[in-house]
Amino acid sequence: MIDKICIYLMKILKQKNPNISEEELEVANFGLQLIVGEVPKIIILIGIAFLLGIGPLTLLAFILILPYKTYSGGFHLKTHIGCIIGTTLFYCGNVFISKNLVLEPIWIKYVLIFVTWIFGMMMCKKYAPADTENVPIISKTERNKKRKLSYITLTISLIIAVFIPYNIISNIIIIGMIMQSISISRFAYNITKNKYGYELYGMQ
Repeated sequence: MIDKICIYLMKILKQKNPNISEEELEVANFGLQLIVGEVPKIIILIGIAFLLGIGPLTLLAFILILPYKTYSGGFHLKTHIGCIIGTTLFYCGNVFISKNLVLEPIWIKYVLIFVTWIFGMMMCKKYAPADTENVPIISKTERNKKRKLSYITLTISLIIAVFIPYNIISNIIIIGMIMQSISISRFAYNITKNKYGYELYGMQ
C-alpha cells in the first residue's frame, strides 16, 4: 500500500516537473518513503511507549538516533506489522536497557564510546548508505554524500554521549549507535532476507 502511494505521488511529481533529474527523483522517493511509511509507525511507537511508562525517553531516543539512521539506512522488515514490532523493540528495548545499564567506573563508558565509534565508522565505510530493493540509492554522488553524513552524525552523537551528564541519555545514544550500525550490516540483511538495492540495480 505504501509503495503504491509513493509510486503514485512520484508520477505526479514527474508530470509536474518534467525536467527533474533522476538523482532528484531518487532523493524525493527516499523522502516520500520515510514520510508515508514512518509516520504511522512513529505514532504507534510513541503510543506503546507511553503505555509502558517510557514515552518521553522513547521519543528522545527516536530523536537522538534519527540523524544517523536517516543517512546510514538499514534493513526493512517485509510486513507492516513486523516493521511496527521491530521499531518498537528497537527504541523501547534501547530505553529499557539504558535505564538499567551502569557504566562504572567512568573510563568504561569512554572505552565503550570509542569502540562504538570505531565499529560504526567501519560499518559506514563498508555499507552506508544501506538501501533496499524498494528504495535503491544508485547515484554515486548521493551515496557518497549520505556516507559522509553518516560519519558526521555518528561522530557528533557519540561526542554528545561523552559530555552529557545524564547516564540514561548517554546510554541511549551509545546503544542506539551500536544497534543502528548492526542494522546496516550484511549479517542483518541476511537474517531479515533483505538485499541492498545498489547491488541489484548498479550505481550510476
